[in-house]
Amino acid sequence: MEKKEWLIVGLGNPGKRYDRTWHNVGRMAVETLATRHSIRISRRRFRGLMGEGMVGCERVRFLLPNTYMNLSGESVTRAMAFGRISPERVIVLYDDFDLALGHIRVRDQGGAGGHNGMKSILNHLKNDHFPRVRIGIGPPPCEDTIDFVLGKIPAAKMNTLQEAILDACDAVELIIQGQQQVAQERFNKKG
Repeated sequence: MEKKEWLIVGLGNPGKRYDRTWHNVGRMAVETLATRHSIRISRRRFRGLMGEGMVGCERVRFLLPNTYMNLSGESVTRAMAFGRISPERVIVLYDDFDLALGHIRVRDQGGAGGHNGMKSILNHLKNDHFPRVRIGIGPPPCEDTIDFVLGKIPAAKMNTLQEAILDACDAVELIIQGQQQVAQERFNKKG
């Protein structure tokens, strides 16, 4: 029997203007995971960039929506429909300023928590039962939240963020191996 594939989504905004901004941390994590497994994310499909390959014994599609954050659900649902991928085989990685920098949280369901990309996905899917990995970027300074999330990541914070991105990649690998509970126990209590 053929195994079904996974769809791994990195939320962010397209274009050079948004490179290395806090709001693109999910996108950065998926790019890191793809590089780790020698998968190129370069095909333009489903209003985003896609790459396909294997992570261990599991077939995966990586998706970086190019719809801007507020319309991420359009790209995700198109990719899901094409691959006939069910929600429980979609993993979404995204930034969370309510979570301290350097921390990640793995969940199998839940709301958007004020994140516009997740709001869009939840609105399109009409289902909140899919794995997600939140990557902490907080706490935000006392400036406007939008200015913060669209601001460049300072070099001084990059090492801490990179460690969290590597943890997020490890968590995704565990989830697709059927070990989501292990991922939650390992990373939700870390730090």
